[in-house]
Amino acid sequence: MMSDDRVFATYWIETAFPLEQAAATMAGEQSTGTFVRVPGETDALREAHAARVESIEDLGEVAVPSLPGSGLPKTGDTTRRAARVVLSWPLVNFGASLPNLLAAVAGNLSELKAFSGLKLIDLTLPPAFLARYQGPQFGVAGTRRLAGVYDRPIIGTIIKPSVGLSPEATAEQVRVLVEAGVDFIKDDELQADGPHCPFDARISAVMRVINDHADRTGKTVMFAANLTGEIDEMLARHDHVLAEGGTCIMASMNSIGLPAMKVLRAHSQLPIHGHRNGWGMLGRSPAIGMSFIAYQKLWRLAGIDHTHVNGIDNKFCEPNNSVIASARECLTPMFDAPHPGCEIMPVFSSGQSARQAAPTYAALGSVDCMFAAGGGIMAHPGGPAAGVRALMLAWDAAVAGVPVEQAAQDSPELAAALGAFGG
Repeated sequence: MMSDDRVFATYWIETAFPLEQAAATMAGEQSTGTFVRVPGETDALREAHAARVESIEDLGEVAVPSLPGSGLPKTGDTTRRAARVVLSWPLVNFGASLPNLLAAVAGNLSELKAFSGLKLIDLTLPPAFLARYQGPQFGVAGTRRLAGVYDRPIIGTIIKPSVGLSPEATAEQVRVLVEAGVDFIKDDELQADGPHCPFDARISAVMRVINDHADRTGKTVMFAANLTGEIDEMLARHDHVLAEGGTCIMASMNSIGLPAMKVLRAHSQLPIHGHRNGWGMLGRSPAIGMSFIAYQKLWRLAGIDHTHVNGIDNKFCEPNNSVIASARECLTPMFDAPHPGCEIMPVFSSGQSARQAAPTYAALGSVDCMFAAGGGIMAHPGGPAAGVRALMLAWDAAVAGVPVEQAAQDSPELAAALGAFGG
């Protein structure tokens, strides 16, 4: 580890204190200092270990505090300002450790009384992290190879109802979907190993269907089996998926944590579909938490191969510009050459249909993604096969620069999709 390696973190802040003072408070709180100078905090120690304020960009006044509980300076000034602040830390403070990195760049910052808003926006990490963390094992290229899909998005869907189906009923739904021509199917994040649908029984039933379909057609549909659980359970469940011929596993990232994901990645011989459920608690507020840009970098290093980024005109609260920024970031290398880029496949989901193919491609500029539709496939008037066909045709038209309404003139499946999903 080079002694001059540093971690950089970018924040949005809101405070009534002078911006320079507020930024210095952040740096001190998360490195060598506290609210007063303490014995042992020598100049030499501060020089070697103190966080640095790299830059401050004043973003102007704000009318009211975004969060409750913030304080005011002794001057009595009530004017609050927003700013973009970049801090850096020497890597020697915490080493190449994602849990301890998170304690430094997030930690107690959001509780500091000087701030009425503070959000982690981005992280820039030194390549030293690659000496400890493996990053994605399959990424875009490996996922495409296992799914057998090239030069277009991987078209996917999800098992619904989320819970309540037996292993046999789940397998029957999978049979309908694989015969419809879908590329990728995932468990719902709520379905892991419940007593009504035990993991081993479900995966065995599902893989009998997928393997039979592969024997007949040559296409092995990728099924992301939700193995979320305790570490020993996840490793055993991975082994069961592998033994049954499965080609993907899924884990709820916020439920298992970064260290467990690192262990799973080291053990896994399959792509890891990282489900971000719970991310809204971190990302929804503009005044607290962290952006998905920063969040996904941690999980990429820990070893996921794909993750959800929401979708254009989705059913949730995330705006389109945030969705696309997240997807682009997944496909952007984390480190400069010659180090591995750690790119992962973004998964568009949440209320997606043939309507969103063109705007998604126009904004992303790439077909390196999964495009997952539940109702957009299962609720198609012509049935699931027509739903899958409509999505593929919509993407073909988008890449060719043909308006989707024009393409629909030659495709009853696409025309029906546009009629059914016109909102």
